Amino acid sequence: MSDTLLLTLYASPLVAIMLWYVRSHASAHKESVAVHEEAVKSGLTEPASLHPIFNLNKCIGCGSCAAACPEDKTHAVIGLINKKAHLINPTHCIGHGACARACPVQAITLVFGTEKRGVDIPNVSEDFQTNVPGIFIAGELGGMGLIRNAIEQGKQAMAAVRKLSGIGKGDRLDVVIVGAGPAGFAASLTALQAKMRFVTLEQDSLGGTVAHFPRGKIVMTAPVQLPLVGKVRFTETTKETLLEFWQKVERDNPLNIHYQERVENIESDGKDTFTVKTTKGTYRTRAVLLAIGRRGTPRTLGVPGEELTKVTYRLIDAEQYRNQNVLIVGGGDSALEAATSVADQPGTTVTLSYRSGSFGRAKEKNRQKVDAASASGRLRVLLNSTVKTITENAVTIDQEGTVHEIPNDAVIVSAGGILPTPFLRQIGIEVETKHGTA
Repeated sequence: MSDTLLLTLYASPLVAIMLWYVRSHASAHKESVAVHEEAVKSGLTEPASLHPIFNLNKCIGCGSCAAACPEDKTHAVIGLINKKAHLINPTHCIGHGACARACPVQAITLVFGTEKRGVDIPNVSEDFQTNVPGIFIAGELGGMGLIRNAIEQGKQAMAAVRKLSGIGKGDRLDVVIVGAGPAGFAASLTALQAKMRFVTLEQDSLGGTVAHFPRGKIVMTAPVQLPLVGKVRFTETTKETLLEFWQKVERDNPLNIHYQERVENIESDGKDTFTVKTTKGTYRTRAVLLAIGRRGTPRTLGVPGEELTKVTYRLIDAEQYRNQNVLIVGGGDSALEAATSVADQPGTTVTLSYRSGSFGRAKEKNRQKVDAASASGRLRVLLNSTVKTITENAVTIDQEGTVHEIPNDAVIVSAGGILPTPFLRQIGIEVETKHGTA
């Protein structure tokens, strides 16, 4: 066999592989550019939570990050542009962090906030302890909103509490857990399993933020390991199903959760003991875990008439708004879900007001529902608008200089929650505004 023929036989597969490689990367590049350009065109460029930034000098373009992203199964979030990884669909990134773990060359850093949009985050160490030794923070308050992440943080924070000196000694509690949402619930189970002396305080009801989701809302979660329970295999479930499961776990275990009890102050005696003062009593404890979430204080509009009883800050049951003129204020998922849910009710006239020009913080599924409701005439959308006044029978909205006076029976403000910064600073915890900070 001639040398030329041998060269041809061996070279042909290599050439075919190279052609496939070049074409696949070209296709990936084209698709990623298209997704990114559409996001920019729609103004959907600000991630809502924890998200990756990529060191393009380190990135080798292997695509492991995109393959690991759970959201990439339904939407392209991370893509390759010029053989380098980019966050091409920022608003769909919800802080899983799987991309950073999958990167073989450590080219990804997870950050909060961007140059344009700052996020207030309490300063905590790797073991979730704040700058005040003995006070810990886990879950949404620390910037991690995913149920799975909050549960893991609650368990890890409690593991750190157990290592403190003085645990199990004296006539005080080992820990006071503030909040019975995902992080606080998991921390309570961890404390119970470890036979710690603890109490859990909840100003509202079991579930925290989850309990206030609209009826039937799909709660995206993932399998997690719960102390005393084992592996919980939920991958997609409703608010009601998840809460029923947690309630059963609470019935089966003496978790000692005190409901309708709000913490008013936390004081240190300077000797490794805290006094937690609530609306119902006082507790002495070695440590405190704050798992109170970020929505305990709703963001208000600060306009005349907001004190009227028809103004609320969350949607519980859309059916109560039948045959009413309703205004929804906000641009996140809760606002869009409230608007479309109420618009589905017979006889309603619904207006959605948002101060920005696009719903950059909302999931595409919810944006599509709003577009459909708007196209069918069931929902009126006023972007770049602000509420000016609220009266008994009407609301006044300014939209880029044009004033709309709209008949109104009810207002639902879904503008998110305010980090309880004054409370945190009152007890000595430092809070930093993150602008793309790791």
